[in-house]
Amino acid sequence: MINRRHFIQIGATSILALSANRFAMAKGKSDVDLRIVATTDVHSFLTDFDYYKDAPTDKFGFTRAASLIRQARAEVKNSVLVDNGDLIQGNPIADYQAAQGYKEGKSNPAVDCLNAMNYEVGTLGNHEFNYGLNYLADAIKQAKFPIVNANVVKAGTEEPYFTPYVIQEKSVVDNNGKTHKLKIGYIGFVPPQIMVWDKANLQGKVETHDIVKTAQKYVPEMKKKGADIIVALAHTGPSDEPYQEGAENSAFYLADVPHIDAVIFGHSHRLFPNKEFAKSPNADIVNGTVKGVPESMAGYWANNISVVDLGLTEHKGKWIVTSGKAVLRPIYDAKNKKVLAENDPEITALLKPVHEATRKFVSQPIGKATDNMYSFLALVQDDPTIQIVNQAQKAYVEKVAPSVAEMAGLPILSAGAPFKAGGRKNDPTGYTEVNEGKLTFRNAADLYLYPNTLVVVKATGEQLKEWLECSAGMFKQIDPTSDKPQSLIDWEGFRTYNFDVIDGVNYEYDLTKPARYDGECKLINPESHRVVNLTYQGKPVDPKAEFLIATNNYRAYGNKFPGTGDKHIVYASPDESRQILADYIKATSEKEGSVNPNADKNWRFVPITGNDKLDVRFETSPSEQAAKFIAEKAQYPMKQVGTDEVGFAVYQIDLSK
Repeated sequence: MINRRHFIQIGATSILALSANRFAMAKGKSDVDLRIVATTDVHSFLTDFDYYKDAPTDKFGFTRAASLIRQARAEVKNSVLVDNGDLIQGNPIADYQAAQGYKEGKSNPAVDCLNAMNYEVGTLGNHEFNYGLNYLADAIKQAKFPIVNANVVKAGTEEPYFTPYVIQEKSVVDNNGKTHKLKIGYIGFVPPQIMVWDKANLQGKVETHDIVKTAQKYVPEMKKKGADIIVALAHTGPSDEPYQEGAENSAFYLADVPHIDAVIFGHSHRLFPNKEFAKSPNADIVNGTVKGVPESMAGYWANNISVVDLGLTEHKGKWIVTSGKAVLRPIYDAKNKKVLAENDPEITALLKPVHEATRKFVSQPIGKATDNMYSFLALVQDDPTIQIVNQAQKAYVEKVAPSVAEMAGLPILSAGAPFKAGGRKNDPTGYTEVNEGKLTFRNAADLYLYPNTLVVVKATGEQLKEWLECSAGMFKQIDPTSDKPQSLIDWEGFRTYNFDVIDGVNYEYDLTKPARYDGECKLINPESHRVVNLTYQGKPVDPKAEFLIATNNYRAYGNKFPGTGDKHIVYASPDESRQILADYIKATSEKEGSVNPNADKNWRFVPITGNDKLDVRFETSPSEQAAKFIAEKAQYPMKQVGTDEVGFAVYQIDLSK
């Protein structure tokens, strides 16, 4: 479908209509070829080192991506380099930097890397706001490139808080060797939901606007000011759903905004172009376009770079985009287990001091554990990596509750979710792995990946049950009469970080029923109820009873799950959840000698009986350590039956028990 049809006047009378992929193909080769090289969601994974495992890795790291960047730029005459946000948070390097601050002009190591690589422009991701606006200002003040964002404004005004866009004049060489001046406009966007996710940091200081409407406001202004082409740096994910104002994932909608010539997007830690989007009505995964506009999303942790090639033709003093194609370049071939990028010597040397300091920082001892804490089974049974987080949160609230009138005397529950359980079914190595014995801050960071803060909500028994029904969307419906293989986990429709386990109550999931809610916690099957046998202290939960639920700021302020949102919040801690966990481990170890993270098995599946040929399967880590853990800790009979194309081990699980 032709979404936007552009026409180029050739000579006095002839008109050349754009082809179905949006571009007018000029006779012969384009006058100027421009390459856009981009990174997104680096999350301070700057080195090829896994600080959680204290070991090198081939699978991520900006030091390796830098080599691909240099190669991609060296291949062409004209190129620009941009970053799409979520740069300064998400890795122990970032944790170390946050602990050190920016005294005496200290710079952010991620920004240092981008400076060294001569980035032209950057934008902000939602995680840039996790540490507050003052920290963000300190982190980016040493950037030698502009950072743009158009949809964050000063509270109570329409005045942009950041520079909304820039127009840079770049010398480019055409195919005949002639130099031209090309004016490239860059505009940045972030999900409006930062006002929910980081409310404590942002409320009363800034506000956000819809991404598409903001683009519609500023893009014409950029054209009037002389931008020949416009590149959107959109820290937002993809969606084929009909557009709704305020959407978190607006990357595909930006293709409908006239005069945006390319979109660099991210946020959702996925890859585009990729066969995952083969059925998208808007995407062309061969050419890397959306509704004809070149778009690209380069994964996460610097495991890929985006390469977008535009062909430009000058006509009557104006530059027209005549062709466009986007591709990804990975640093590692997971299928063939082959390294595709070596470390860049300059960036590696630049990062050596912070790398060594980070290893020392995360090696600080905090206590001991009586058992291993692995998340290999976190999606199919009660799990130690969530158990210990819930124990820590519950202990924290027990100390606070007596002094807060709205909390005193109420039962205290705790909600935790698996942050590392295979990613989005794209990382067979992405699991929490904490060994028994000595624990360090490294382990606390592995157990709690994000710098969230603890928030307590008050919910009724009815809302508690509906909260769990939302979590039950993690699982596909099982046909108890089928003898064909059935997938247990709904990887496509549900994110693992939304699979809350609530400790302090006991409950079961009936998987023969359809999910009551979808992955966005929207009611889809009102007559279905998966959560059964919900009890508190051995008695059925009273729908009208009130409970305190310890959770994180993202969940509490999100107003997505029943029982969350502003009106339910009774306490917001200034302390990070990860620090609360580390403090709990330390205090418990000092008092009792160690922490016991063993799962209390407070939730399970309702047994599915009557079919000896029932074949239900799930995916997890293929490692020997995972296999050993499963053999020792599986709550249900399980056996490995294969490996999928991504590299996950596929297990058959007996749900009749």
